[in-house]
Amino acid sequence: MSKLIKSLCVVVTLLATSTASADTLKVPQIQLAKTITQTYQCAGGKSLQVMYLNAANGQSFALLPVDGKPLLFVDSMAASGVRYQAGRYIWWSKGNRGDLYDAMQGENAAPVVAGCSASK
Repeated sequence: MSKLIKSLCVVVTLLATSTASADTLKVPQIQLAKTITQTYQCAGGKSLQVMYLNAANGQSFALLPVDGKPLLFVDSMAASGVRYQAGRYIWWSKGNRGDLYDAMQGENAAPVVAGCSASK
């Protein structure tokens, strides 16, 4: 992971845990081309709101809550769909579906939030 992305993740974590409120995260080196907010309905009645941030350089990010705290996920290589990672968590989306995994549970572990479908 690049030094810039590591720094970005640290900043987001600090902002999420800070008692001061911040309206925006500004990283001048990353120019956003498009932002999409999508709500997913998941198995067990859970709902997730995911904000996708697509940068002009082709990189993408996903901002979504895990245990009530916003985490910034960074895209990484995937055989299909888009795989985003934030620390131990993986958000794997393909088309209008997605699943949230905890990598600490093992490679073949079931998702912690499964069967998410984008609302129309």
